[in-house]
Amino acid sequence: MNVLLIGDITGSPGREIVRRLLPRIKKTESIDFVIANAENVAGGSGITPGTADELFDSGVDVLTSGDHIWKQKEVLDIIETETRILRPANYPKSAPGAGCGVFTAANAVSVGVINLLGRVFMQPVDCPFRAATECVEKIKEKTKIIFVDMHAEATSEKVALGWYLDGKVSCVFGTHTHVQTADEKILPRQSAYITDLGMTGPFDSVIGRKKEQVLERFLTQMPVRFQVAEGDVRLNGAIVSVDDKTGTATSIRRVQIARS
Repeated sequence: MNVLLIGDITGSPGREIVRRLLPRIKKTESIDFVIANAENVAGGSGITPGTADELFDSGVDVLTSGDHIWKQKEVLDIIETETRILRPANYPKSAPGAGCGVFTAANAVSVGVINLLGRVFMQPVDCPFRAATECVEKIKEKTKIIFVDMHAEATSEKVALGWYLDGKVSCVFGTHTHVQTADEKILPRQSAYITDLGMTGPFDSVIGRKKEQVLERFLTQMPVRFQVAEGDVRLNGAIVSVDDKTGTATSIRRVQIARS
């Protein structure tokens, strides 16, 4: 089976390019399942019921998130009932929503998805390695196909998780930095890995925000409201092929498509 992973979707430009390109990508690449990081879809920070529905209607199967999951209070209206939206599994167990789940792909195969949040240069949360182990053990009872979104700042922490989960999951992919890395690989025990999928949104920007505003902040050190940029919109991500029976990855390929 083929799984499309979409990097951090940023604001309305990111949602629009997903809506425009995803049906074509699913057809031409024979995609069975789509996972997208959506923690920046609502005005550049957070998720709302409307923005989530827009992405589901566009063909996304599961939305992962990260440290901005609670930025829009409206997410609390759906996080408990909409199982296709995940928050990091290493938030306290008292937090609403779920950090992992099992879903059905277009080819009727079950796919497990785990969402984690890094701790290096990030907010204090529970251990992502222990949370990953707990989720993997639970999901393995239902399927061998498991994808892990490690939403983290530090490259080292993402790489370490990849080695830790090699042979235990189908793929570990990173999100959060909005910069696509060129280190996609199949690890020795047949898990696919990439440090960061990149950003789906405006590249005429500073990681999705208007560059003039970001430059003003750096130059003056004064508070500046960052708005989502608009130009040079691209979809970033990766396509992973997985053996349906064993759950092992057979290939991983980076994707970067400009809006046409």
